Amino acid sequence: MAVGFVLITTKPGREIEVRDQVAKLPTVSGQWVVFGIHDLFVKVEAEDDNDLTRCIMNEVRAIDGIAETRTLIGAEI
Repeated sequence: MAVGFVLITTKPGREIEVRDQVAKLPTVSGQWVVFGIHDLFVKVEAEDDNDLTRCIMNEVRAIDGIAETRTLIGAEI
């Protein structure tokens, strides 16, 4: 199982709309509106790193209203 966390900055006033769209994605296992530099904190889970990357690039980042993302991918050490 591959796990990633995406820090999302939305366009002004679009936080709730983006959160609701992110919540519909099957790979998203959690999402939280946060205060600070970023507006949303999203947990994404997939079968492997390739699927995780595809989900983040093609599904999460494609949502209208997102201005910027930062992605953290968990490493198995």
